[in-house]
Amino acid sequence: MPWWLRWPLGLALALSVVLVPSLYYRAVYAHAKRFREVTPGRFYRSGQLTAQGLREVIERHQIKTVINLQNEAPDPLMRETYFGKPVIRESTLCQQLGVRYLLLEPDLLPPKHDEQERPRVIDEYLQVLDDPTAYPILLHCKAGLHRTGLLVAIYRMECEGWTVGEAIRELRANGFAHEDSTSANEYIAQYLQSYQTGIRRNPSNMSLKCARQGKDNRLWIRQPAEPAPSLEARP
Repeated sequence: MPWWLRWPLGLALALSVVLVPSLYYRAVYAHAKRFREVTPGRFYRSGQLTAQGLREVIERHQIKTVINLQNEAPDPLMRETYFGKPVIRESTLCQQLGVRYLLLEPDLLPPKHDEQERPRVIDEYLQVLDDPTAYPILLHCKAGLHRTGLLVAIYRMECEGWTVGEAIRELRANGFAHEDSTSANEYIAQYLQSYQTGIRRNPSNMSLKCARQGKDNRLWIRQPAEPAPSLEARP
């Protein structure tokens, strides 16, 4: 073999060994980005999936509600596959499959706020959890780590009776950095450490409260809702 062919062939071989597996990994990763089962047949979490990946998850797990937590992307324009071009809005795909699509936007209260207040999105989220027709649910943000992790933790505490400590340990196990999951993080402080289960702040006479599965085998209980306190309007 001529010497001048050795370098190009060697480079091509090296690229095939490194680049091809890397691209394959990225394609598989994007297809089912951090998809995980939270409660079998009931609750699932992920990052932003491809259209093909979302369609597969919805059909395989009979998803009834998709909750998007990306305020920066209220209705993501999704690629069909990792290598494809953006082709369909997430809400359109859900509509085609007869699935409810919701946008919830995690927010923070201002530094000076009443101790009884909590971010409005928590109450919006609880309204979904309290609807028995919403399940199975898929909850996702972009990476499937932080915003998703926070609201999964609330689901664990509200619906499955987990303690704050148990919820935070799962949060960390699923990729939320240990140094970021302390009370110094306002999201941890406002969403988890000050969270009180069983409280509803929606202006209605009755509220469906999420049952704690595994405690008494009940699915849903109906109780009077607490009066809605006045909350500061978000900026």
